[in-house]
Amino acid sequence: MQKRQHSSARIRLEISLKSIQQNFLRIQRTVQPAKVMAVLKADAYGLGAVPIAEALADAGASRFGVAGLREAITLKKRFSQPIHVLSGLLEGEVAECVRRKIICPVSDYRIAQWLSREAVRQRTKALVHIKVDTGMGRLGIPHFEARETIQRILKLPSLETEGIFSHFANANNPRHAKTREQIGIFRGLLRELESDGIRFPLAHLANSDGINNFPEARFDMVRTGINLYGVFDLLGFRAYKLSPSLSLNSVLLSRRRLPAGFTIGYGCTHTLFRDTWVGTVPAGYADGVPLAASNSASVLIRGKECPIIGRVSMDYLAVDLTPCAKATVGDEVVLVGKSGKRQLTIEDWARVKQTHPYDIICSLGPRVERVYLPSASTR
Repeated sequence: MQKRQHSSARIRLEISLKSIQQNFLRIQRTVQPAKVMAVLKADAYGLGAVPIAEALADAGASRFGVAGLREAITLKKRFSQPIHVLSGLLEGEVAECVRRKIICPVSDYRIAQWLSREAVRQRTKALVHIKVDTGMGRLGIPHFEARETIQRILKLPSLETEGIFSHFANANNPRHAKTREQIGIFRGLLRELESDGIRFPLAHLANSDGINNFPEARFDMVRTGINLYGVFDLLGFRAYKLSPSLSLNSVLLSRRRLPAGFTIGYGCTHTLFRDTWVGTVPAGYADGVPLAASNSASVLIRGKECPIIGRVSMDYLAVDLTPCAKATVGDEVVLVGKSGKRQLTIEDWARVKQTHPYDIICSLGPRVERVYLPSASTR
């Protein structure tokens, strides 16, 4: 498409629910017989947890994971699948977690006590997965205390302990020894617990990077988030094909011929060395365009790469239209996605910013219109 179809939004994110469904099914086939938890924390990285969960449920997703209680309640009101809270739990959240049958993380003995007391009070069972710190250094029972602490937790009343899990610190780097160390610690703990007669139905360790780079870490279940959107980390392997599900586009707002010596943008960081057609695009760092893209990245117009010139500002960026002499006001400007035979990806923007793809997706601001392209019947 050359001309941008009419829209009141200056910058638009198109989210292909069909591609997300296809990616989920490919991940599921790759890791079977392990189960797959679709992780939709931070409102599915800002993409919209509810519409994405609806598409994934249609594709057969059997459970969802989120960071906190508020996100869990949003999904629990709409879906029958088990909902996991994966991060820490505050004491004031315990009663609601138990009442709504949300699966709670037990990252220390104190939390287990809170949940047990509340479940007894409500005359029900608290659904829990025990979290072990195998080397992330953030949350969880330290692995060297886990065997004894878990034995104490299992003696508490009214806890239904379905699973045990941990989290990788560096799974995006397949060459780093830390991840295999964590796998060894986790596997060793499971063996110790089994020797004590303790076997959890679900042991899970691998996140998206763990799935891609460490097949031995899949255990009974895996947790995948960013791979659902067809995005890989920059360092890892691409062991299976995923379909990009996100495209980000804006529109060419103006086209002007400016003389040599004219400066572009705040700070005058780019000076035209010849007479140049310069385009203005209404997308800036408030929308998630990295400031690091200033003078160092490109957009696509009519299938041509047009360099960003000058500093990206809050609301605008400027481009050199020399590669696309036929560009006119109203043309579609592709920041992520395809134009002609060329393509820009979330990973490309992550390289520009020297960050992770997660950061790029989560940075897309509220002014960015989210448009959901239809899902497919997959079952």
